[in-house]
Amino acid sequence: MTTIQIADHAGIRELRLNRPDVHNAFDDRLIAELTTALQDAGTDPAVRVVVLTGVGASFSAGADLNWMRSMATASEAENREDSLRLAALMRTLQFLPKPTVARVNGAAYGGGVGLIACCDIAIGVDTAKFGLTEVKLGLVPAVISPYVIAAIGIRQARRLFLTGEIFDAETAANIGLLHEAVAAEYLDDTVHSVIKQLGKAGPSAQREAKQLAFEMHGLTQATAERLDQENAALIARLRVSDEGQEGLGAFLDKRAPAWS
Repeated sequence: MTTIQIADHAGIRELRLNRPDVHNAFDDRLIAELTTALQDAGTDPAVRVVVLTGVGASFSAGADLNWMRSMATASEAENREDSLRLAALMRTLQFLPKPTVARVNGAAYGGGVGLIACCDIAIGVDTAKFGLTEVKLGLVPAVISPYVIAAIGIRQARRLFLTGEIFDAETAANIGLLHEAVAAEYLDDTVHSVIKQLGKAGPSAQREAKQLAFEMHGLTQATAERLDQENAALIARLRVSDEGQEGLGAFLDKRAPAWS
């Protein structure tokens, strides 16, 4: 793998997004490699806890610029298939049968926020910035929406989905995206403390407890897959719409969109 670094230590598997030159932005290769790495971790009996983090200053900036450029010229069907691959990644992380911890080392936007929302526990640096900025491109955070809403609630999601505003780590903690926001020098100690607590629990009980939480909230892999199909169709339709094309074009051309 070239976009993911994998490190094992005492039952902890750390997966690091490894595209620091583009702030760990998503492209088709990162999506494929991270999905595979998560699937492997989920089935490896030696893995007790999965930690997801980024290399460099950012956690993940969301969609890669070149990837966005290719999607802007792709057909609706191609956009739908592309969105389904991202949806499969989010679904794999959400329902992974192991405890997952997001070590949020820096900024997260779009799909990066989705990854955080899909993790069981999220600890971030207090200087991190976050955003669900898709509406500024004439789009919506369709694929990640079920997971983000489950994490922060519909009231907060309605504001952030509609404004596309940037918010800080304190706000992320207050709305439930992060469990804790800590100074950078305490990030690893805080993550290690959480892992220590996870290590005291029975792995089978943890797996059942995670499934119990999903069931009590009405979340299942079957319903998630159905929503993924619908949301992939939605984002594909918006990407090829006049407004979506104007928004993506304006972003790529570094100009204000016509509606601004």
